[in-house]
Amino acid sequence: MADKSSSSERPGSGRPAHPLARRAASGRTTGPGRPAARRPLPPGEQFFTPDATGLRQKVERFSAAPLVFLFQLPRWVPPLLLVVLLLAGFAVPSFWGGLAVLPVIAFVGWLAYMSWPSLAIKGRILRIALLTFLLLLAADRFGAF
Repeated sequence: MADKSSSSERPGSGRPAHPLARRAASGRTTGPGRPAARRPLPPGEQFFTPDATGLRQKVERFSAAPLVFLFQLPRWVPPLLLVVLLLAGFAVPSFWGGLAVLPVIAFVGWLAYMSWPSLAIKGRILRIALLTFLLLLAADRFGAF
């Protein structure tokens, strides 16, 4: 019987871990004898939505590598980048402000789609409200109003 604490299995599930999770937890080195200074992936039972079909399964598989990459970045980088882009969208009342908001809309929409199955109704309403606000901001900057 396999040891449940090995990095190639998920804790308590008896199923192998996702290859990206195994690679991140394997302790890669940055040079001779120097371990990589990366955070381990958070513990979890499943990397993908169980029994997902069609578009969700494709998006989840495509999103696995970017999610692991984002998790490996310092915690302050993604929020800081999003805040800078959003502030630029507020501050620049022209086409360029609208362009600054588009990556924020894409990122928030992507994360909302990825987290949708696990959200309660309040979380879903908040994400819809945020996306609506961002879309209205971008439309205003592009001159729709």
